[in-house]
Amino acid sequence: MLITSIKENIKELIELLIQLEEVQFSEPQEILSGSSIGGHYRHIIEFFTCLLDGYQLGAINYDNRKRDVDLQTKPAMALEKLQYIFNTIAKRNKKITLEQVLEHKILQIESNYYRELLYNLEHSIHHQALIKIGVLNYKSVSVSKNFGVARSTITYREKCVQ
Repeated sequence: MLITSIKENIKELIELLIQLEEVQFSEPQEILSGSSIGGHYRHIIEFFTCLLDGYQLGAINYDNRKRDVDLQTKPAMALEKLQYIFNTIAKRNKKITLEQVLEHKILQIESNYYRELLYNLEHSIHHQALIKIGVLNYKSVSVSKNFGVARSTITYREKCVQ
């Protein structure tokens, strides 16, 4: 179920991405505090990629991600990475150590692959909400009403309607 939710999330990102022109993807927007839609895509992609890269080692550090500017300026590259994530995300659960530097010391927290997938999904949805704000400037681009909305919020709204 978690893998299915993530794949649906990645599909939503892909469907929106293929509608965007390169300039729409990469131009800084005042409403996004000077960031671009591509900047938010880069962030999502790099977090998932960091998790996938760290899976074999059993350790991840999100702060050490690459921060590749090409991912936020070249939609074709972002599309390629999203397809890679979609195709490789399904892995068995296993223990993973999350590392972060705090006050010049390495903090290590025990986690697992599925927990980190869930974190990445929620993190992605947060950035999708910001992407949606930027996309609303483009009349030629359509986005689902649930794009950037947490699954729990969607479920809650559906219950309220009944």
